[in-house]
Amino acid sequence: MSTDCLFCNIASGKTDTPFLFENDNLVVFRDINPHAPVHLLIVPRRHIRSINDLTPQDDAILAELFFVSREMAKQEGVSESGYKLLFNVERGGGQVIFHLHLHLMGGWERKA
Repeated sequence: MSTDCLFCNIASGKTDTPFLFENDNLVVFRDINPHAPVHLLIVPRRHIRSINDLTPQDDAILAELFFVSREMAKQEGVSESGYKLLFNVERGGGQVIFHLHLHLMGGWERKA
């Protein structure tokens, strides 16, 4: 854990951030600056700086990110209407917090 990393502090329970889901590997919470009616962050507890820092040993955590995001989409009621999954990678790709995290966004009204 990086002591100066916001997501490490959140994942280790050092903030009052409520979790929608947690297990030994991941936590899920609402984005404090949402870009959609449903905007969740799926965050590994272990500090991984970005997609660029993944190793082959991280295969399992990547799979778990996607499986948990699918379950969270169901829980939030957007699995059928549709949702987006997004990784921002490095500053030029929009990454602001340098701890790997997956955005789940959905809940927009469907336009006819």
